[in-house]
Amino acid sequence: MLKVKDLAVKFYNQEDKVWLETVHKVSFSLERGKVLGIVGESGSGKSVTSFSIMRLHDSKNTEINGQIDLDTVNLLELSDQDIRKYRGNKIAMIFQEPMTSLNPVFTCGEQVLEAIMLHQQVDKQTAKAQTIALFNEVQLPRPESIFESYPHQLSGGQKQRVMIAMALSCNPELLIADEPTTALDVTVQKTILQLLLRLKTERNMAMIFISHDLGLMSEIADELLVMYKGDIVEQGSAKELFTNPQHPYTKGLLACRPSPKRLLKKLPTVADFLNEDQAVGLQHLLAANSITTEEIASRRSKLYQQNPILKVQDLCTWYPIKKGLFGKATDFVKAVDHVSFEVFPGETLGLVGESGCGKTTLGRTILRLVEPSSGKLIFDGKDITHLGKNQLRALRRDIQIIFQDPYSSLNPKITVGQSIMEPLVVHGIFENNIQRKEHVIELLNKVNLGAEHFDRYPHEFSGGQRQRIVIARALALKPKFIICDESVSALDVSVQAQVLNLLRDLQEEFGLTYIFISHDLAVVKHISDRMIIMNKGKIEEFGYPEEIYHNPKAAYTKKLIDAIPGNI
Repeated sequence: MLKVKDLAVKFYNQEDKVWLETVHKVSFSLERGKVLGIVGESGSGKSVTSFSIMRLHDSKNTEINGQIDLDTVNLLELSDQDIRKYRGNKIAMIFQEPMTSLNPVFTCGEQVLEAIMLHQQVDKQTAKAQTIALFNEVQLPRPESIFESYPHQLSGGQKQRVMIAMALSCNPELLIADEPTTALDVTVQKTILQLLLRLKTERNMAMIFISHDLGLMSEIADELLVMYKGDIVEQGSAKELFTNPQHPYTKGLLACRPSPKRLLKKLPTVADFLNEDQAVGLQHLLAANSITTEEIASRRSKLYQQNPILKVQDLCTWYPIKKGLFGKATDFVKAVDHVSFEVFPGETLGLVGESGCGKTTLGRTILRLVEPSSGKLIFDGKDITHLGKNQLRALRRDIQIIFQDPYSSLNPKITVGQSIMEPLVVHGIFENNIQRKEHVIELLNKVNLGAEHFDRYPHEFSGGQRQRIVIARALALKPKFIICDESVSALDVSVQAQVLNLLRDLQEEFGLTYIFISHDLAVVKHISDRMIIMNKGKIEEFGYPEEIYHNPKAAYTKKLIDAIPGNI
């Protein structure tokens, strides 16, 4: 039903006054009822290709050449007026970030209802009935209530289901899903994939599924295209590409995702496969980086002979949601509920669970960014549960945090050099700014950036580079303890591998202690010495990663393991 031939896309660069080609003569086809997976890192051209099919690029600054045939119609020859008849009705799209795709000032129901009325010319009552039926079809709980809810009132998984309902509202023949599960929990991700496959089968739709994660593609795609720098470097059946990848880039993408079945010191990266001078076989790379049981036993005996650096004792963080007659709280959300554990110097303690399980609240309570309701926090032998403002400021030198979204945690108005230097000024470290700048450049070098990046602004960097900047800032005060809160969850798998390797190198060099928070059990198993599984504010399981993975005791842990995409 879809034939793309010699597709080339150019964008006009206003600054340099030149045309830049980002997709180079790409060709592929797609049958009705099949799923085509397009995989590659950020900047590979996969989203540009899908936007070209729907003609969503700004026509003034974009030049699209080639042929895109939907059945017998070349979409590139249609006028702006005519292409609108195809968008929604014939081709629909689910975008990567549902929160920015939904309008925050309208209810979720109104937004889907508007799409139905616009394309199907039906009255409001019919459109509302269709919207509620769609909400039922995408398995949203309480469809009538969600119809009246605003986007901010829903979880990430629910917002993504609303976006799927909107995309399906006009019965499209082709559905394009652009990274629809990137920032979702692995369990939510699995249910969204199952939902998309069920809807595709029931409606006999064709689907283009875009992702940077080859493990995820094994769950959904029939055919695969692997894109790199605007070119298709490999294509074929998903089964062939998984069992016998030919191109070094495909091999790299497969190898760099943490596998819960392997124990490695360092993850392979795409660069290991693309650098022909150093290119080595996957088995050789894995053998060189594998950890022996003797090495694990030796590390554990050293770690756990020490006194703990952090003791969390019967910690509770409760939020009141209902008040009684005299304003006294009668009901609570128990975000952290009677949690106790210890962390030892130089250890990485993994904290894993779905959104809403309490892991981020626990991390922020340890930092005293959120006040505990009860319990004790003992850091480095001192009770920090009730420290005042000035004492807390001094404590911040020793405990730092790396947030989930590096872009929103960097000030867009100041250069990254100033951002890293700011805590040095606040704490009066070094005598002057010349010395501070030297220290910042040293830190940038440590995270594989350089002095030339000092005067650039956050928007001038990729997601992976921004995450390195945030890591450099966390290291500025020479802390003993760092909480990594979902610090790799939104990154490409190849960049994720680089950042995980960097965190491990820095731990070795500076003797850092980490609490590593993530919803991805495969990532946590790779980096952690011990692992806590959290659910509904409580500790579900606690132990060594390999024991939890191979012999999970709780049904919740089994569910998390089953949801690891591809489980390769």
